[in-house]
Amino acid sequence: MHPRIQEVTERLIERSRPTRERYLAQMAGAASDGPQRGKLQCANFAHGVAGCASTSDKQQLRLMNEANVAIVSAYNDMLSAHQPYEHFPEIIKQALREVGSVGQFAGGVPAMCDGVTQGDPGMEMSLASREVIAMATAIALSHNMFDAALYLGICDKIIPGLMIGALRFGHLPAVFVPGGPMPSGIPNKQKAEVRQRYAEGKASREELLESEMLSYHSPGTCTFYGTANTNQVVMEIMGLHLPGSSFVNPYTPLRDELTREAARQVTRLTPQSGNYLPLCKIVDEKSIINSVVALNATGGSTNHTLHIPAFAQAAGIQLTWQDMADVSAVTPTLAKVYPNGQADVNHFHACGGVPFMVRTLLDAGLLHEDVFTVMGKGLKQYTQEPFLEEGKLVWREGPQGSLDETILRPVERAFSPEGGLRVLEGNLGRGVTKISAVAPEHRVVEAPARVFSDQAELAQAFKNAELERDFVAVVRFQGPKANGMPELHKLTPFLGVLQDRGHKVALVTDGRMSGASGKVPAAIHVSPEALDGGPLCRVRDGDIIRVDGETGELRVLVDQAEFDSRERVMAPSDLGIGCGRELFGFLRSAFSPAEKGASVFTEELEALK
Repeated sequence: MHPRIQEVTERLIERSRPTRERYLAQMAGAASDGPQRGKLQCANFAHGVAGCASTSDKQQLRLMNEANVAIVSAYNDMLSAHQPYEHFPEIIKQALREVGSVGQFAGGVPAMCDGVTQGDPGMEMSLASREVIAMATAIALSHNMFDAALYLGICDKIIPGLMIGALRFGHLPAVFVPGGPMPSGIPNKQKAEVRQRYAEGKASREELLESEMLSYHSPGTCTFYGTANTNQVVMEIMGLHLPGSSFVNPYTPLRDELTREAARQVTRLTPQSGNYLPLCKIVDEKSIINSVVALNATGGSTNHTLHIPAFAQAAGIQLTWQDMADVSAVTPTLAKVYPNGQADVNHFHACGGVPFMVRTLLDAGLLHEDVFTVMGKGLKQYTQEPFLEEGKLVWREGPQGSLDETILRPVERAFSPEGGLRVLEGNLGRGVTKISAVAPEHRVVEAPARVFSDQAELAQAFKNAELERDFVAVVRFQGPKANGMPELHKLTPFLGVLQDRGHKVALVTDGRMSGASGKVPAAIHVSPEALDGGPLCRVRDGDIIRVDGETGELRVLVDQAEFDSRERVMAPSDLGIGCGRELFGFLRSAFSPAEKGASVFTEELEALK
């Protein structure tokens, strides 16, 4: 193992020891009594099987030596990524019947699309939806009818929410089942050019709409490398997907056979099989570090600086931003996928994808190989790719080298020697930045502040030609407690235009930017947030701010005594009102700081120490 990876892993194990031991004891207690449905009262059991489609399923469930598999799905037919899941439950149930087991659709969880809600009020419910998904997962599994579970989800908050819920039932074996990306649309460079021309008033809405609909055009996950596709890489390298399955397109014979095999495989992990392997044993400190390596090696979404700590904590593991930054410092950037490059995830998959990444990272000692996965012991199985031979699913060794080194490279010829994730700290608080897509000449900005309370204000200032200069945009009251921490993705075209015009620009915010943050330097997730009295609430227009992605400095260059004496600016009075946002007020008030995952579960899980 690389000594830095080993060092971070060991300190994570030591820091997590009290909560991890308590968590594993809870899971052992839950698993100790065998199938819970066997202990249900007769009326309870009858309720649990009354909806079975066939008499044979009912009879099977009366036998404790057969597995009952819960299906928890984020299906809806408005989200392109989740639309294919409409057909998965029947595929799964039939595959389970063929091996003498039963599948029950235990529950659906909500699935919202950040791409639809970007810049609109609904986006303020996005992060909170992760917590709702976790709770919905727990409700689905609360019937105690199940020996294992399959989790069907892909996108931004859905996989982290499913993970948090699943880990609280970590005594159950589990496989996460991806749906795959849509086929490639128009080139990303063409899409980005139209967006930028529209931001400058040089393209019509009709041109923009046509471009976007040619990009997002069919069922399947969006093909740029944002949070959804980062989720898929993270799940596969953690060993929670079948090997090589993340980026197989939907509605193909291989995708359907992988879904059947996921159903068969999860039964092989149950106590009835004699090879019991629960989720709580797969997700440990080493697999969490592997997930951070995967995030950094691919230049993945900054949203995972919230999500990985949040679901790690659900397993009793106390991951910090500093852990993630220290891993990033020695993890080379191996992939260039839009917005970090021009290729999409289909191109990434075709030139070697996750199997090649696992191979080169293992060879360099950057991944823990001695972990459990849904395939058993050892990560080396994840260097393999799935194929169909006469309709039968087989795995073969994946590429020994990348088939296109403009997209994916081995460790020895990496695009960068580091992953690009860094912690920023100073008298404005503590945040994170991702510099993998930021050109070296743009990584340090020192300029006057221009302060905004939301992204609409900045957009209007741009349209009024008020921003034709060097400046640091401070967008505050966007933290988890203020308005649910929406992504500020709509800022990217405006700031990108100004940067291309030769201005030095940067963003500082207590909000999020996601994996689509791109080429503009951004200090995001700044804590403490402005609503909690963090330093951002005392910044004024004209204050000189330094954002240094090289040294990790985030500082307002104002006399500290004078800055501290300033009266704090209060949040706008209309935060969190409309579009159902009122219903989430209790969640917002309970959110933890960003470094602890911006989660409502933090205090409850920490109390288990």
